[in-house]
Amino acid sequence: MTDLLPLDPDQLLTTTRAVRKRLDLERPVPLEIVREAIEVAVQAPSGGNRQGWHWIVVTDPSLRAVIAEHYGRSYDTYRAARPATDDATARMASSSDHLRTVLADVPVHVIAAIETERDELPAGNQAGLWGSLLPAAWSLQLALRARGLGSAWTTLHLAYEREVADALGIPANVHQGVLLPVAYSKGTDFKSGPRVDLDAIIHVDRW
Repeated sequence: MTDLLPLDPDQLLTTTRAVRKRLDLERPVPLEIVREAIEVAVQAPSGGNRQGWHWIVVTDPSLRAVIAEHYGRSYDTYRAARPATDDATARMASSSDHLRTVLADVPVHVIAAIETERDELPAGNQAGLWGSLLPAAWSLQLALRARGLGSAWTTLHLAYEREVADALGIPANVHQGVLLPVAYSKGTDFKSGPRVDLDAIIHVDRW
């Protein structure tokens, strides 16, 4: 097993950040480390223990370029509609702009997806479906962080989900939930991020 960073559970949970500017684009990422992290991630819960997830690990530069092209088209539309209005959003925009520029060069793209019985997504509330995938995707980010790798949670490519699926040969009944660009991080000294006051979001017994 790969050596892990000396982080206790609370440190791991609170310092696993979206890594964009500090992704090391020059250092190769061994596939075995990604497999090891996914092996940890799939201990996450899934509805009925069905484990219907699939993990598309993309290392081919030409396929990463296809993903990055579709992501970039979606990102440009998103970015134009959300100009930075203060220092915090300006920092976020700068970080996101950087990822948009370098995404094709990030050595590994991991797409977390889930299989359904039919090609179409179920009607109505889909919490049960995505609740059987997204906890495992977050667990993957934690497992990567523990091994010195960084990632960023991205979903903008989903505006072109079908095009990406066609490029990667993903069946119609396998639906993508998140894209994680993965690379070693430049340094591992990440800190917890600012969050809203708990009293504003915790509701005991009633709203």
